[in-house]
Amino acid sequence: MTLRRRGEKATISIQEHMAIDVCPGPIRPIKQISDYFPRFPRGLPQDAALRTPAPPDAPARPAAASASSRSPSDGARDDDEDVDQLFGAYGSSPGPSPGPSPACPPAKPPEDEPDADGYESDDCTALGTLDFSLLYDQESNALHCTITKAKGLKPMDHNGLADPYVKLHLLPGASKANKLRTKTLHNTLNPTWNETLTYYGITDEDMIRKTLRISVCDEDKFRHNEFIGETRVPLKKLKPNHTKTFSICLEKQLPVDKTEDKSLEERGRILISLKYSSQKQGLLVGIVRCAHLAAMDANGYSDPYVKTYLRPDVDKKSKHKTAVKKKTLNPEFNEEFCYEIKHGDLAKKSLEVTVWDYDIGRSNDFIGGVVLGINAKGERLKHWFDCLKNKDKRIERWHTLTSELPGAVLSD
Repeated sequence: MTLRRRGEKATISIQEHMAIDVCPGPIRPIKQISDYFPRFPRGLPQDAALRTPAPPDAPARPAAASASSRSPSDGARDDDEDVDQLFGAYGSSPGPSPGPSPACPPAKPPEDEPDADGYESDDCTALGTLDFSLLYDQESNALHCTITKAKGLKPMDHNGLADPYVKLHLLPGASKANKLRTKTLHNTLNPTWNETLTYYGITDEDMIRKTLRISVCDEDKFRHNEFIGETRVPLKKLKPNHTKTFSICLEKQLPVDKTEDKSLEERGRILISLKYSSQKQGLLVGIVRCAHLAAMDANGYSDPYVKTYLRPDVDKKSKHKTAVKKKTLNPEFNEEFCYEIKHGDLAKKSLEVTVWDYDIGRSNDFIGGVVLGINAKGERLKHWFDCLKNKDKRIERWHTLTSELPGAVLSD
């Protein structure tokens, strides 16, 4: 024992100081953090705080007596046990459970966790969701895309809002020719469009190999429009003449396949009819209409016309040309040309159809073309074969215009 004089301050050694602060009681094993913070599907149940079950074999005792008869270390131990029982009733780890007690009914087992797909991902929460529906009208070869609404879009402007619109592309072969877009709604993160966009000239072959890309963007008058999010729907998921509704979380921009052949870039669609007339002893080629042509002029339109050739053309007399339709990307021609040729010779021929943009004072611009014949593939071969097989029957099909024609000499 150390004696000190009156008025002198008590000195405590560092060892005594550490013993007082660090060692208030006996050292006990440290529990794992998961014992105190178990995972729940949707957070801690509301009635968890109200449930503090006591051990079934512990007799009831007055609060005052129990408080006076236990030491501080016992209190800490009881607190830990209370926490263990509180969370253990809702934890995921199994353990021996006591029998039912009249004072405290057994805790109910936790509900099944919902599927992972039911949760919203971080991207979904950050970018928003989009509601839309798709309908493929097989008879009219039209794909109707109804953009309904979006919810919880990512803010893109300084005011915490956005000016969203939706644009559509068909992949592969995305280009300005097959881009459709909705109107822009200003200053909202929960826009409602209820707008239907329609692709014409969609064939069964397109429904097998094409994917619809739906992008949500923010319009900006003074800068480039900003991308918000997108989703992609393979058209093979759709049933003909059946409307399918979607509610999908928007994703970050997905990479585009750079290996895609540039010659397959789509420039629009054309509706062609073929018929071999036994009476006229010739092939009747009908140019009905075009849809979603590429814009070649500065005003965002084209002045299209169509030319046809029956190749090989030794005498260079097989050229036919339609009238020019001014300032349109969806012209209707309804013109028919006749090639006098024997039915047996058609197997050696191919029909070349090209679409051009008429310009005054300079050379005309090539928009796109298609070749039908025995050396073609897919719908182009099938159309030609059906024409040869069914005399005096008019067969009408849509075809995709591409930016290049392999082996063709393109000159106006």
